[in-house]
Amino acid sequence: MTPSPAKRYLTARSLETLVGDFGGGLPTTATPAAVTSRRDADRPLLRDYLPRRGQAQPGHGWSPVPAPLAVYRATSADIGGVFPMIATNGLPPTGALVGWDALSGGAFFCDPMGWVLNKIVTNPNIITFGKPGMGKTTTIMLILLRLMRFGVKTFIPGDVKGEYEDLCRALGVEPFAVGIGMETRINPIDLGPMGQGWDRLDREELLNRSRLIFGRWQVLLKALIGAKGVQVSAADEDVLTVVLEELTGWGRGTTHLTPIIIPQIWQAMREPSPELVADCRYPDRQAFLDGTRHITAALGGMCRGSLSGLFDAHTNITVDWNAPIQSLSLQRLQSLGDEAVGVALACSNSWSRAMTDMRTQGDIRLIVRDEVWRQMRLGLGAVESLDADLRLSRAEGAIQWVIGHKPSDLLSVGDAGSRAVTIAKDMIALCDTKILLGQDPQVAGELDELLELGDLQRDWVTGWARQKEGRALWVVGGRTFKVQAVQSATEKTLMDTNVALKAQG
Repeated sequence: MTPSPAKRYLTARSLETLVGDFGGGLPTTATPAAVTSRRDADRPLLRDYLPRRGQAQPGHGWSPVPAPLAVYRATSADIGGVFPMIATNGLPPTGALVGWDALSGGAFFCDPMGWVLNKIVTNPNIITFGKPGMGKTTTIMLILLRLMRFGVKTFIPGDVKGEYEDLCRALGVEPFAVGIGMETRINPIDLGPMGQGWDRLDREELLNRSRLIFGRWQVLLKALIGAKGVQVSAADEDVLTVVLEELTGWGRGTTHLTPIIIPQIWQAMREPSPELVADCRYPDRQAFLDGTRHITAALGGMCRGSLSGLFDAHTNITVDWNAPIQSLSLQRLQSLGDEAVGVALACSNSWSRAMTDMRTQGDIRLIVRDEVWRQMRLGLGAVESLDADLRLSRAEGAIQWVIGHKPSDLLSVGDAGSRAVTIAKDMIALCDTKILLGQDPQVAGELDELLELGDLQRDWVTGWARQKEGRALWVVGGRTFKVQAVQSATEKTLMDTNVALKAQG
């Protein structure tokens, strides 16, 4: 016979019985302190003789109905079992104030280097994904501006859209710009500070510096050649090394390195000297020309192609590295296409590495790698270049900030299963801080595959974060946070990336 609803209600177990089944018990009611004397009872804070509803006078808190309150005394562990409180595994309140954490209601701070020192993360690198219009660039500018108060200097080696130009000018820094018909020249194989004081170094330091310089140049040349669809073999790398050593004088044991430019490399391979042919182990000059024709033709694009006159001469600008921000704008190259912009990014990144190879102790720089997918699509060499920057960031005191639209950008750098794609996917692990702004629901599968997010975090990105600009899921080490970035009125004016759209409207 089925008991009636009233019968079932009367025979249901109480909360006290339910907790007791698991060996626990509800907190006991707190025992009110005993009144020891009439004098104690007369004290205002201990007047327990007042009516439960208070005194019926203005300003005395009288209530028509007494509040049915019960007082318990218990630990937070006991209370958490009865009333599930919501809290987050918070971060130290150090670094730049970003906004507030939607889970806890508290302030949220960004401190990449501090997180490394506190062992919250293993590297200071940051990677950001976000659909256009979700406040990606605005959030980045907000953070880098506020980190400047802590001595962090920002460098944007490739501002593809010119979005950081107004911020630079507001800080008293005129951004450099590269474009057709402009006077600015950048030598991507510049020696930089490492070429100074060469004659005062001991043999071991000379070898270390030469490896770093020639290694950086090799990576760049492979990227530029790969951009033309040419695969660089081990024999080709050996030829490039010999050419570099001959042109700089390193192969002749000189006490200093001679600055060179890309047209010199191209010309040396078009008109090889007998010494170069012999050092590269070719039987004669014609065999050298035939064996290196593919890489010679690829380098010719830098000297006679769409980017001629931009990266094929000695650097003619002087950078103030003590300024809070420096930017190299590539906005004027947009009309040349993605490949030209990608090559320009590779050149500017190589040049920036040369300029910052020897930082002073305690000098922290934030390097913004915007539109990084354009550079990575140049081929394996470009992917390896970015990978090297991420791996060396901690030792060099640099914060590498990689920016893309969606995770699949990393998978479009080569064929499935290729070495380029494998390295690109591993880059996510080299960025312990991930900022995921709003994305379309179709991107949810990519988030699961590459970032291993749970269903709840994925819904935050494809739902909550899309409802307002500046909302993002932050993954710091193994911790997740729902963060709303907050701008001041001044920052809204400086960081408005929709100025062109508003002007057209």
